[in-house]
Amino acid sequence: MKNTKEITITVGGEDWQKALDKAYKKRVKEVHIDGFRKGAAPKDIYIKNFGLESLFMDAVDFVMDNAYQKALEEAKALPVVEPKLDVKEINENQVTFTFTIISKPEVTLGEYKKMGLKKEKAKVSKEEIEAEVKRIQDQFAEISPKETGKVEVGNTAVIDFEGFVDGKPLEGGKGENYPLEIGSHTFIPGFEEGVVGMSIGETKELNLKFPDDYVADLKGKEVKFNVTVREIKERIIPELNEDFYQDLGYDNIKTKEEFLGEVEKVLLDRKNAEIEDEFVEACLDKASSNMKVEINPEIIDDEVHRMIHQFEDQLKMQGIKMEDYMNITGMTHEKLHEQMAPEATKRVKYRYLLEAIADAEKIDFTDEEVEARSKEMAENYGITKEELLKAYGSLDIVKYDMKMHRAIEILKENN
Repeated sequence: MKNTKEITITVGGEDWQKALDKAYKKRVKEVHIDGFRKGAAPKDIYIKNFGLESLFMDAVDFVMDNAYQKALEEAKALPVVEPKLDVKEINENQVTFTFTIISKPEVTLGEYKKMGLKKEKAKVSKEEIEAEVKRIQDQFAEISPKETGKVEVGNTAVIDFEGFVDGKPLEGGKGENYPLEIGSHTFIPGFEEGVVGMSIGETKELNLKFPDDYVADLKGKEVKFNVTVREIKERIIPELNEDFYQDLGYDNIKTKEEFLGEVEKVLLDRKNAEIEDEFVEACLDKASSNMKVEINPEIIDDEVHRMIHQFEDQLKMQGIKMEDYMNITGMTHEKLHEQMAPEATKRVKYRYLLEAIADAEKIDFTDEEVEARSKEMAENYGITKEELLKAYGSLDIVKYDMKMHRAIEILKENN
């Protein structure tokens, strides 16, 4: 590929000899040679005992940085992934490195304006409003003990139960004061239906069968459950009234009609946000398919590794170790890499697309604008500007983000 360069750098002469001397001074302190204090053996004695080859890797470390800088100067390009390094030759006189440097690939923009994309208009139906109102009421429903009456669908029955298969207690099939929500289908078919209609204190025998798709040693088998209802709880759905609206934080809403109007507005805002995201995605997808770019597999791999690290950080925030996640899900690093590769490819393409648009549109911001934006972001996050820059890295990254956002706006405005 055009953006891949192999640069060979040889370090020899005085520079290599100095590196070997430094390697000897480091290594001699770590070994014991008969007749000499630790660290005091002359170089020729050390080499006689351990060989000159034992100094090579340390010496390579001492000359690596300078060799890499020379390779970058010769390549006249900034790497976008960690360069690959091969030690081609190493002996007492010199070391020869080959650096494989991958720079940003060349991007040829295709059509990114007037692509004929249309943004959907947000609409909310009466049924959607009613469903959202019901969801809100369910969310704020209170669970209250049911003093009289029988178990109904939607109630939570607090039960004691014990299962028997072939006249023997079922392993793991016993529970006390277990809260079973009727209608949740938590237990095998027929169990919850059998509890419906029971009263507090009532004991009942349920004769059921395990499903044919159950675990191998139980599927299709008959099972008997002894069930006792200890308590019945019901969900009290709040009424649509002024008190409920105030509990939701709507102090200015007095009537049901006003509440329904507010719910409609919230749903419209939500749908508009979803439509906006879908429209941006459509613009990015079509414009990136119109451009020409050849992306090295190494660049995709680098993005995948970045995504895996982000995923690992998310797991840590939930108190889960990556190793435990792998064990629980049966996932491997290879499978995770393969799973994330399509998304990584898309992210890289979109990034190069937006950078190319920013260049084509000559998008830029003054230092004052970047400073103002960083202060605004810090205020939004409730942190100081210094804390923001520590998280971001530098003002240059804030500026880069501003350019990317402006490039997205240009895509949206012209399609």
